[in-house]
Amino acid sequence: MDVELITIGDELLLGFTIDTNAAHLARELASIGIGIRRRATVGDVAVDIVSVVREAIDRTGAVITTGGLGPTSDDLTKPAIASLFGRGMQLDEEHLAWMEQRWQQRFHRRMPESNRAQAMLPEGATKLVNQHGSAPGIWLEDERKRWVAMLPGVPREMRGMLADTLLPILRTRVAASRAATVVRSRTLRTTGVAESQLADQIDPIRDRLGPIALAYLPAPDGVDLRLTIRGVSAAEADTALETAAHLLREHIGRSIYAEGDTDLASVVLDRCRALGLTIAVAESCTGGLLGARLTAIPGSSDVVLGGIIAYANSVKEEFLDVSEAALVKYGAVSEEVVRQMAEGARARTGGAVGIAITGVAGPSGGTPEKPVGTVWISAAFPDGTGAAQLRLIGDREEIRRRATQAALELVRRVLLEKN
Repeated sequence: MDVELITIGDELLLGFTIDTNAAHLARELASIGIGIRRRATVGDVAVDIVSVVREAIDRTGAVITTGGLGPTSDDLTKPAIASLFGRGMQLDEEHLAWMEQRWQQRFHRRMPESNRAQAMLPEGATKLVNQHGSAPGIWLEDERKRWVAMLPGVPREMRGMLADTLLPILRTRVAASRAATVVRSRTLRTTGVAESQLADQIDPIRDRLGPIALAYLPAPDGVDLRLTIRGVSAAEADTALETAAHLLREHIGRSIYAEGDTDLASVVLDRCRALGLTIAVAESCTGGLLGARLTAIPGSSDVVLGGIIAYANSVKEEFLDVSEAALVKYGAVSEEVVRQMAEGARARTGGAVGIAITGVAGPSGGTPEKPVGTVWISAAFPDGTGAAQLRLIGDREEIRRRATQAALELVRRVLLEKN
């Protein structure tokens, strides 16, 4: 089965809201063997909604929309699609009563009159229960078995309704149409290696991946390797993906730090926890981003002791024991200073591992000798201190993010050698 996805809303076209709904739908549908033929986004204009849905349903006979089910005048999805099916709108008295009771219980006042619009459903439609908000989803099908499923645009509501209501319906249809197959993916995360370098390393074994599609997905954190297989049973997919992942790990294993969406900070924390090590950080150009990444991981308090944001040289001297002589001779962005920052973080907190970052994140402040993107990172351990210079690209936020990723990778590589 193939479907088309249509996300609706002016805020999507204007760029004020990032369309996370389509990506989530695509992943969930793929897991039950449904492919996405096309994806489209359209604004809150009835004639445009009708046009894009008509074209989609003529191609595949199966369409899922998100957005435009709210109570305001710009929520036009239901009447627009109802008109395409030649249906009028009618009031669902049961849903209206439920909404009125819900408003009274939650807000202790009467429901606004505009919310009645959410109880208006196309004639002959099936209501999809929404346990996460007030707008019901809608399933509308014609005599030719062509259908449109309408879901709310609020991501929390859409994801809940998809799991609770729509996926069970679609699983049944997939099972009835043919032997169940899936579209499955697996992601291996790498960092510190350019996309072209990875491609050169993987090309000699590419044919051994069999029917697996391999995509390279570069981002500030590194390059994700997305493995995908389609049109086979769940068991066959899992076996093929495991075989391909194992092959890649054998070939480029040190570059792979995790799978799925696991953050490198989580990997470092797990390794430190296993070795009984604690961490302290010292940050200049990243301004606390490294500490924020580490402490965003649940349970990090048993590893992370704390950190110091040391922008000013005086703070580096007073709180991290960086020598004035090093600052004067080499400058704040230097190997000598970053090593002393890492060692100072260890000494001042009693941590086993000190991680430090100093650099020029831009957009100003660069010099011919130390242009924007020049960053020094260091990791101090009981048995020694390592440091590395980076030349990072991107805007200020990308440079800061890349710097924290590189610092974490420096620690991970050292920890790989420790028992």
